[in-house]
Amino acid sequence: MMGLEYFSFQDLWSPAFMIFMMVIVVLYTFIIGPWRHHFAGSAPVPVLRQLAFVLAIALLYLTQGGPLSLLGHLMFTFHMTNMAFAYILVPPLLIYGIPDWLWRSMFGARFWRFWLFRLLMNPIVSILAFVLLFSLYHMPSNHDWIMTHFTIHRIYYALLFLSALAMWWHIYCPIAEWRRISPLLRLGYIFMSGLLLTPACVMIIFAGEPLFGVYNDPEVWAQAMGYCVSGDPAALLDKFEGPTFFNMLSPIDDQQLGGIVMKLLQEGVNVAALYTVFMQWYRRDRSRDSDSVLDPAAE
Repeated sequence: MMGLEYFSFQDLWSPAFMIFMMVIVVLYTFIIGPWRHHFAGSAPVPVLRQLAFVLAIALLYLTQGGPLSLLGHLMFTFHMTNMAFAYILVPPLLIYGIPDWLWRSMFGARFWRFWLFRLLMNPIVSILAFVLLFSLYHMPSNHDWIMTHFTIHRIYYALLFLSALAMWWHIYCPIAEWRRISPLLRLGYIFMSGLLLTPACVMIIFAGEPLFGVYNDPEVWAQAMGYCVSGDPAALLDKFEGPTFFNMLSPIDDQQLGGIVMKLLQEGVNVAALYTVFMQWYRRDRSRDSDSVLDPAAE
């Protein structure tokens, strides 16, 4: 399927990374289950939140080490799909899946109040960091250089993921006293995140020529593939003659489709976020109004 039959089990599934992600899920299960009593203020975690966490870990694995990761080296469309899943969808799922009492246990220490962490978690800094990292990454020369330097690639993806978590934290922060922006500002924050990512997507969608050597230059592609498949990368060129062997679309069509997919997935998640934040705001205000009616002394 999509050329994946030409690659080994290790190339497709990254067993070491799979085991690592499975360990995270097992630890999560024990922490919210039999080990829960070790955490102050702990409470049972609803099944929906547990499913959200497991789904987030599964998507992160598939996009960073599973078959979707390999497909992301074969077609730009899958690369952008992976970006949308890993940095737009996974962060809110993780934030929702981890209960508030666990967040307090992890980040309630005085150490995290150091000025540098407070600066990095400033809402403006968080959104600008993610947008800049995402946009700079998709400048053609930067993208090809990062994709062909494994250590830089891993560090950059880690920074991108942390900045995405920080940005989404201000939208879905589960701890009331840690929230730094009001519901109205959160709605504007979501809208702004989509607006700021638009130029990068527009550049990709409306470019008149292929921008990324990884998906149209066989030599650059083979070098990038060397970091995610076993064996000699040069053998890939002898066998497949470049990424076009796997791509059912022309490089320019693949590039444009990738930009469209990224923008549509991002806007879909943003619409869901706008609805969620608005409904939380609406329910909170209704609850407050009901309390004031039931308690005349509150007026």
